[in-house]
Amino acid sequence: MKKNLVGDLIWALLLLAWVLLLAVPATRNGFIAVTSAHPYLGGFVKFFILASMGDMLGGRVANGEWRFPRGFLWKCTVWGILGIMITLVFTVFMAGAEGAMASGKLPFAGSEIATAFFGSFIMNTTFGPMMYIYHKFGDMLVDMIFEKREGRLEGNITVAAMVKRVDWQSVVSFSWIKNCLLIWVPCHTIVFLLPAEYRVLVSAFLSILLGLLVASAKKSEQKKLAAA
Repeated sequence: MKKNLVGDLIWALLLLAWVLLLAVPATRNGFIAVTSAHPYLGGFVKFFILASMGDMLGGRVANGEWRFPRGFLWKCTVWGILGIMITLVFTVFMAGAEGAMASGKLPFAGSEIATAFFGSFIMNTTFGPMMYIYHKFGDMLVDMIFEKREGRLEGNITVAAMVKRVDWQSVVSFSWIKNCLLIWVPCHTIVFLLPAEYRVLVSAFLSILLGLLVASAKKSEQKKLAAA
């Protein structure tokens, strides 16, 4: 119990530190300046830290205690790489939606709300599902490397072996349909309505929710495997 309380306090203090960093004008402006000058590095760091915090929180909620998973820093790195990807696709899909509307391929040209919605909807129905797969396979690769080292994995680490481990029903029904459509489309529509300099702040905190959702999906898969 005491260990969990200490973990709760540390996690809350880390979150508070981020809130203060972004709430104080001087540090917020500095943060925006650095991430604008180095967007990919900024995307990596934000997701490395904040999405991993979401993963840890999801494990705390699911398991009732704080645990550092095997290969924790490697899994943080997987999140960081996803942060780089997300930094790029935010620009790609918003510019793409705006261009499609301007050329008449999508309606409501000039509407900020429509642009934000189309950008969010197209992103979360194309890149979104693949992002879950990138993360799942990256996470799984780290797990399998450690299992191989410990002598608990028979055979080689292959794409076929990883595909067999995936609960595709959970991926499609939970991650793709429920999360991408019902959670991320409206969330990113709101994000894309914000001025560009603030999107990075909101997306950083949304990455905590992303980590929590992915951790919840993992727990659901573990329960199904245990019941099988």
